[in-house]
Amino acid sequence: MTASISDPLLDWYDRNARALPWRNPPGAPLPADPAWPYRVWLSEVMLQQTTVAAVKPYFEAFTARWPDVEALAAAGEDEVMAAWAGLGYYSRARNLVKAAREVAARGGFPDSEEDLRKLPGLGAYTAAAIAAIAFGRCAVVVDANVERVVARLFGIREPLPGARKQIRERAGAITPDTRAGDFAQAMMDLGSQVCTTKAPRCLLCPLSAQCDGREKGIAESLPVKPAKTAKPERRGTAFWIERTGEAGREVWLVTRPGRGMLGGMRALPDDGWSAQADGSGQPPLAGEWEDLGAVRHTFTHAHLTLAVRRAQAQGEPTGDGEWWPLARLDEAGLPTLFAKAARLALARAG
Repeated sequence: MTASISDPLLDWYDRNARALPWRNPPGAPLPADPAWPYRVWLSEVMLQQTTVAAVKPYFEAFTARWPDVEALAAAGEDEVMAAWAGLGYYSRARNLVKAAREVAARGGFPDSEEDLRKLPGLGAYTAAAIAAIAFGRCAVVVDANVERVVARLFGIREPLPGARKQIRERAGAITPDTRAGDFAQAMMDLGSQVCTTKAPRCLLCPLSAQCDGREKGIAESLPVKPAKTAKPERRGTAFWIERTGEAGREVWLVTRPGRGMLGGMRALPDDGWSAQADGSGQPPLAGEWEDLGAVRHTFTHAHLTLAVRRAQAQGEPTGDGEWWPLARLDEAGLPTLFAKAARLALARAG
């Protein structure tokens, strides 16, 4: 069975592979560049729950600034967090620094799934992908795209997440011993380009003749997903505290706690909102506060409406923070939510 699936799929991949900045050409030997595993690892961490289009500019910026794992290991966490701003899921950036330091200390990346999984931030999928793509190991790589392809190919009707064990077993049965990295990327490309969530392009699929889902006319309904639950609505407030200092107009920024939502990122002070609870609405200091409006943002577990209020500083705000020049605000690395709030505050400036 393996060859009957892998051969036509790899032939298709050889002709249709996406050209991506972190990808080796189809069928080419693994690069001798010692930074190759670093590039694969960095791309796979960035691609967790994030689109290829969103990742490309970040990957290129990171590899230009930190071309190998030793350079990234030597970087300050605040630098990396600022460079990551806007990419989301910020625990990935914190784990990126931790893992880079571990890899640099040991003198290079481990090349087995088992050892790769010991690095911070690497789960089963990411470890398998790096083992296959960076080191040519025969590893079973299953992301959402592969999950969809396999469920349709074998007509797996059991709903997720229960179906995942069977999907992984089936994926393992068709993974070849050679070109495992190309095969994994071929499955990903097939899922993202042809075997799409809606309106799959079955006439263009190299596996259509063997696809049980297509034969039974149920391909688009697979994999069967559990009913979505509505995300809760949360409310909070961000506070824009401004002054005119020696460098001109400045805004007070804080660094969020290392754990929790947007952990370790620079941000505007807020009223303690979270995905589990609304904020208090209380400002961090007394003064005359102007209501500027609100911004809306969606997280994995909640929708947030964030009111933005502004005041001129009367003395130094309490707590840890820093005055940041408005002329250099784009260098602060604010996460998307607080970048939206900052744009609103600046747009409402007199």
